[in-house]
Amino acid sequence: MKVFKFGGASVQSIERIQLVADILRSYPNEKILIVISAMGKTTNALEKVAEAFFNNHKEEALQLFEAVKQNHLTTAKYLLVTHYNEALERLSHFFTEVEWLLHDKPVRDFDYYYDQIVCAGELLSTGIVSAYLNEVGIDNSWIDVRDIVRTDNNFRDANIDWTFTQQKVNSEILPLFEDSNLVITQGFIGATDDNESTTLGREGSDYTAAVFANMLDADSQTIWKDVEGVMNADPKAFPDAQFISDLNYTEVIEMAYYGAQVIHPKTIKPLQNKGIPLQVKCFLDKTLPGTIIHNKPVKNLPPIIVVKPQQALIHLHSRDFSFVGEKPVADLYELLAEIRIKPNLMQTGAVSIQVCLDDRPEKIEKLALAASAFFEVEVEKGLTLLTIRHYNEAILQKMIAGHTIELRQQSPETVQVLMLPTR
Repeated sequence: MKVFKFGGASVQSIERIQLVADILRSYPNEKILIVISAMGKTTNALEKVAEAFFNNHKEEALQLFEAVKQNHLTTAKYLLVTHYNEALERLSHFFTEVEWLLHDKPVRDFDYYYDQIVCAGELLSTGIVSAYLNEVGIDNSWIDVRDIVRTDNNFRDANIDWTFTQQKVNSEILPLFEDSNLVITQGFIGATDDNESTTLGREGSDYTAAVFANMLDADSQTIWKDVEGVMNADPKAFPDAQFISDLNYTEVIEMAYYGAQVIHPKTIKPLQNKGIPLQVKCFLDKTLPGTIIHNKPVKNLPPIIVVKPQQALIHLHSRDFSFVGEKPVADLYELLAEIRIKPNLMQTGAVSIQVCLDDRPEKIEKLALAASAFFEVEVEKGLTLLTIRHYNEAILQKMIAGHTIELRQQSPETVQVLMLPTR
């Protein structure tokens, strides 16, 4: 048993969906669970739909969703012949799910609506890909992952109920392999006890695949991407990024923790628990060896660079110049947990605390307002968080040139710098 995950870039066009079929033909006798992301930039487009809806711009939300809808229908029309009607019936069901919601008015938190709308991306892409594979003779079974992956209601970052989900894998997924070698499902999404859609965090399809690999006792998990393998930096931002042939679980967890987009932060643990190797391979050239991630020591790694833009820095200062001790810090952590936002960097002084977070305006506003009950609060936006693992002074100076440093933390292995462009 293998688990494959195909990201949005690998299904963003007709030609690339055809490449997916070509890859699968290379594994004719393997039983493979295939997890597929939303096509191309669909998730971004659906996020704009959710924002327009939540801001009570109903007509704009409907127009934006109509564009998403037409993109998928066009892809299906050009890709499918004999299986078009079957695919259209499935797609129409998911279109209706979202359109029904968009005719309502928001009365709950944004994160709830985000999940109900954005989850459509994976459902639409898998519906089209599954129909195409069946049409070209690559027999497969399709299943809605929301019937399998049970989560809590922590919308946009839901936690999986492992016991319930394992039972569903055993009773619903394993029997599908008796009829075909390939089972296709979605990444990134799940559902609550009340059948409300949830998402597992951005880039959560990797995590979904790892959960299934763990529960199916897979031989391996492979993530198919549009790069040679894992690089030491984002090749779109750093054209001279270096390929890394092998890594260990610990290093990848560190990279993910600091924000590297190559692997979802939660992906490694389910694999590490059962010693399942993870491969990152290039779907544009399936003959390339890719990167293998395992549990063995790895030495002489190059500097690994992670850049996170759109950061907010919250300055918290005690009102009466009393020391910031255990109680204020504990109160702050309680607030962070309550608002469900994770700090990327924290620094504590005698009478102040600085907290760096992803700039999610609604949550930043909630945190600042709540913290103002016991701190003087100032919010600074427009910052970038730079993290370099295995850094050297030369690469650090190159990366911070032209910037003003707001915050810096470092250890022998890792340096983090929160910075603004110098005005």
